[in-house]
Amino acid sequence: MPVRTYADLFAVREFRNLFLANCAGIAAHTTSSLALGALTYASTGSALLTALSMFGAPLAGVLGSLTLLSAADSVPPRRALTLAAVLVAAGAALQAVPGLPLWARFAIIFAGAYVGSITGGARWALLTDILPADSYVLARGTMNTSVGVMQIAGFGLAGALLVWLSPYQVFLLAAVLRAVAAAVGWFGLSERPARATARTTVGRTLRVNRELWADPGRRSLLLNLWVPNGLVVGCEALFVPYAGDRAGFLYAAAALGMLAGDVVVGRFLPPAWRDRLVPALRLLLAVPYLAFALSPALPLAMLVAVVASAGFAAGLPLQERLIAHSPAQARGQVLGLHHNGMLAGQAVCAALAGAVADLVPASWAVALLAAASLAATLVLTAGLRRTAPAPAGAVR
Repeated sequence: MPVRTYADLFAVREFRNLFLANCAGIAAHTTSSLALGALTYASTGSALLTALSMFGAPLAGVLGSLTLLSAADSVPPRRALTLAAVLVAAGAALQAVPGLPLWARFAIIFAGAYVGSITGGARWALLTDILPADSYVLARGTMNTSVGVMQIAGFGLAGALLVWLSPYQVFLLAAVLRAVAAAVGWFGLSERPARATARTTVGRTLRVNRELWADPGRRSLLLNLWVPNGLVVGCEALFVPYAGDRAGFLYAAAALGMLAGDVVVGRFLPPAWRDRLVPALRLLLAVPYLAFALSPALPLAMLVAVVASAGFAAGLPLQERLIAHSPAQARGQVLGLHHNGMLAGQAVCAALAGAVADLVPASWAVALLAAASLAATLVLTAGLRRTAPAPAGAVR
């Protein structure tokens, strides 16, 4: 049955449940992330450590990508996603222990990120099992929309709760949300066999990674999905040093912009227009943040964040190209590689941004990261021609 509208999409029971589980997981992540960021900044005063506490955990994805990422295809997806949710829920509960050393809190978030990095690709590959292949952009855009909505709600809720509650109590709320995600995933998804029959091993992970990376088209797509976006997330990592206790408003504004872009690109633009707008959207992602060099007031800074974050929607057609240029039996691993590389790049750029902001004012640091993202976009654009769809009626 064709799936072309939101009504069609949410008529699919498994998609509804996957969507709900993702919403609960993102809400948990945003609330606990802001709580940990506030706790870290209050105890250390370091922009670098604050950025690492909120955005650094995905560096564990590098380790996941080099060790057991093949689990995304060789473990049944419902089992993989539920196990990851349960383990991360336990980690959130541990964060609620007062007096826990900062190094232990970092170890907990890195351990949870490692587990998520080796199973996360299964979630995105599952979309291609639940729905027709040509519905991926609509489905992924809708899932991204859930990220935007839950980030707005999560950061807004966490910001409000931190006025009345301690960070430790907010961590407990995050643990409950993680448990809800695990339950919805386990009871709401059908069990499917693993996509690949080979066992999960480090050797297999590395071999498939080499095969995926060897193709110039896939390599270009991955770099374009990782580098410019990561540098813009570095801009976002400086919202706390820039706006202090009003940073939640900036995070909510950025999430709103991402939501709007994903809705427009994922739902309303036909494939030809999606690909045609990729260059403009990629420029839109970085250019507005250059205005931070002028230290804009909070309302104007929020407007900048809304407009720029709409540019993240360029990732939807690029992911569609990545799937089209990858073997079906490694779909979970290639999407996991994309996801882990994206998050690891964001973590590295967040750390870089924090280090820069410890040397210069946060507003200048945001502008410098935006300029670097713009430069990376211009340099990497040429490689996208290898995977550009043929014009209608053309023979390739």
